[in-house]
Amino acid sequence: MPLTVNLDDLKEADQQLAGELPPGAVAASEPDELITVAQSLAYDLEASLLDNALLVRGRLELPLDCECARCLKPFVHTISLPDWALHLPLEGEDAIETDGDSVDLTPWVREDILLGFPRHPLCAPDCSGLAAKEDGGAHKAGPDPSPWARLDDWKDE
Repeated sequence: MPLTVNLDDLKEADQQLAGELPPGAVAASEPDELITVAQSLAYDLEASLLDNALLVRGRLELPLDCECARCLKPFVHTISLPDWALHLPLEGEDAIETDGDSVDLTPWVREDILLGFPRHPLCAPDCSGLAAKEDGGAHKAGPDPSPWARLDDWKDE
């Protein structure tokens, strides 16, 4: 179900658009194996005509089900665009395509949301990863004296 605006209705007054877009409308395929779009994108927008252009402003929010790239722990990362804005020309060389009197905003919403996806999802900025979890969180006082130290220990056995 696309997010559309009727241009004829905007000639009368600005339109409030609020609702949700299903996960399939936001991301047709998962952009990363560590990120799943399982919940709907919530939007609260105001659309208006501004000199031969469509202006849409408001809030977009999408929770993502993620796995930490370091420790593989599941967590939720929420993409929040509280001051989202979109300006689309209706005339001239850069004019957008309309379907009758309607404009589908879904492609622009999808593009801005996908740009907000984490490139390297982490459950916490200081996540120490799987190695620390397997060691029970115990760490040595400092780094190994050399990268070959572990191989040297193995050779002596």
